[in-house]
Amino acid sequence: MTLVTDSFIRSLESSATDLAEAETLPPECYTSAEFYAFEKEALYNHEWLCVGRADWVAKPGDYFSTRVIGEPILVSRTLDGEIRAMSAVCQHRAMLVAEGHGNARGFLCPYHHWSYNLDGKLVAAPAMSKTCNFDKAQYSLPTFKVELWNGFIFINFDADAAPLAPRLTAVAEAIAGYDLAGTEGPRPDPAPTLPWNWKVMFENNNDGYHASRLHHGPLHDFVPSGLAVFPDSDPADGGFLRFNGTLHADASFNATQKAVLPVFPGLSDEARMRMTFANIPPTLSLVMMSDMVIYLILRPNGPESLEMDTGFLFAPGAMADPAFDHKLDMNIRASGHIIAQDLHVDELVQQGLRSRFAPRGRYSWQEGAQGQFNKWLVHRYRATHQRLAAREMTQA
Repeated sequence: MTLVTDSFIRSLESSATDLAEAETLPPECYTSAEFYAFEKEALYNHEWLCVGRADWVAKPGDYFSTRVIGEPILVSRTLDGEIRAMSAVCQHRAMLVAEGHGNARGFLCPYHHWSYNLDGKLVAAPAMSKTCNFDKAQYSLPTFKVELWNGFIFINFDADAAPLAPRLTAVAEAIAGYDLAGTEGPRPDPAPTLPWNWKVMFENNNDGYHASRLHHGPLHDFVPSGLAVFPDSDPADGGFLRFNGTLHADASFNATQKAVLPVFPGLSDEARMRMTFANIPPTLSLVMMSDMVIYLILRPNGPESLEMDTGFLFAPGAMADPAFDHKLDMNIRASGHIIAQDLHVDELVQQGLRSRFAPRGRYSWQEGAQGQFNKWLVHRYRATHQRLAAREMTQA
């Protein structure tokens, strides 16, 4: 039975209306393999996808590997200093040419020793002289569009995609005081695999409604749900925001409830009286405090699972403090406690979404970011369904 029909797509409109009237997306959007396949075309094949930070490839020859929707991706800094992104799949027998991260002058496929330079061009292919009409130039690694935004590396599988930055003007202005391109932070630990749909994770990170309830206690009460604000956004934009006021300036997740690391020097007084949540779906979500930014890079690998890179960014010079590790530990312990609560809920939500009793629920005003997210999604679902339908009619 086909799920993604005209009537199903029309049913999504009730999730993309005014929040007071809206209902949640159908549970199948979180569980169906067919919908996940549709979503890959609607979102991942054409939207800008965050894959990491520019400082992960700080020097010529630096590289790292990752994957999104199962696609192995290789990012490198060439010897002339350019950041390039390409498929990690050898164009001989589909072996991956690199794993992990490191520094190299090129990539040597370990299987048959086809070698590629740092921008993906095939340099050598042993024992291919007897192969008819073999032209090395035709067997380079497929490359992707690359755009840097606030120190984050974005790629796009669509060679004709419009630039990302012009669609993030409002987000960029709201977070300019953090100067994210100039921040510092360690490379994230290896990404865990999480057993729920990527949208469950993205929604939870933007849910102002649950904060004063699930996280009630001294580690979170200084940022109450009642102070949530949701700036307007256009569904065609590249992202959206959530602000949450705090009960005092420079609030941070630790037992003191205040910043223990250096405050980002460019923050306004207004920004220091709130936490800012900046979202660039479908892959990047930012949680921003006066002394620390948490970034989440969401990389789905199936309809009900994802890998997620979790990283931290700090003001320039913060990591040089001899007491940095001890101060950071205060933040990590507190935020880790809160994150554990979120992860437990996310897993149980995914279980509930599989139930025959899973609802299309209604929203509180404190879930304004969910309404923005739904509009962002449905705008793309609708357009993709129309495009695919038109293609089928043309081919009929």
